[in-house]
Amino acid sequence: MLEPALLETLTGSIPAFEIRKPAFPKIPFVFCSPHSGRGYPVSFLESSRLSAADIRRSEDLFVDILFDFAPAIGAPFQVAHFPRAFLDVNREPYELDPRMFAEALPPFVNTGSVRVAGGLGTIPRIVAEREDIYRNKLSVAEGMDRIERIYKPFHHSLETLIRQTRERFGIAVVVDCHSMPSTVRAMPGGRRPDFVVGDRFGTSAAGVIVSHAIGALSALGYDVMRNKPYAGGYITERYGRPDAGVHVIQIEVNRYLYADERKFEPSRNFMTLREDLLRFAVAFAAAVDGEFNQLAAAE
Repeated sequence: MLEPALLETLTGSIPAFEIRKPAFPKIPFVFCSPHSGRGYPVSFLESSRLSAADIRRSEDLFVDILFDFAPAIGAPFQVAHFPRAFLDVNREPYELDPRMFAEALPPFVNTGSVRVAGGLGTIPRIVAEREDIYRNKLSVAEGMDRIERIYKPFHHSLETLIRQTRERFGIAVVVDCHSMPSTVRAMPGGRRPDFVVGDRFGTSAAGVIVSHAIGALSALGYDVMRNKPYAGGYITERYGRPDAGVHVIQIEVNRYLYADERKFEPSRNFMTLREDLLRFAVAFAAAVDGEFNQLAAAE
């Protein structure tokens, strides 16, 4: 297995990501938090034109803590420590903006995606508030180094966890954990949901599994939408193969439920939401287990 690189941060060296494994796998789930990293490399901070606060606008605040119960209920949890502003693993490996680099990019790079045009490629050009991150252009070598040392090991690790889960249980359900700003684009009628469950418009997970996820959240009293305004990114697109027994859903949690977004601090409701997410995960896993057992019996 490829080893994740170390990040040299202000507080010392930390691994780029970690896999928190259960003592014994009990459920056919894999949890992943690719955007909650708070380990900012010193060299990255020095290259940025943004303040230490502004550069954090892209973080999925504390999602790694909200879902840290995963190993206790019998599922592995892969957690990124590198920040999304530094490298976004929920993109193709080579979605890069040529305007960010001092030299020409290799011909295999995808420079024309909608995400690149918006400044949010594999190496983002902007943070969530649409402010440019970098003071100067990057070298192509620097960009490729991040992809080789961190992006590829992250995905190799996630793919391995999914394969092992599928082999053990006959099915794998990946929960890709994210958060969305409280200013998320309003739906018709001004609705801003508490949660959005994305399945790439029905392609990354069986409908019945998605329904169980939405039902478990709704039963706790939350307002849940499906695919709008977030249908899922590269992780759901790449790994979701319902016909092969791999189901991937993306869950977006509205930050107003648990955080002070301006201060980057948990709110008084943080532990309440975390407990609700634990209840959700247990109920969701039980529903999936029941569904899978029924299918197996029918076969």
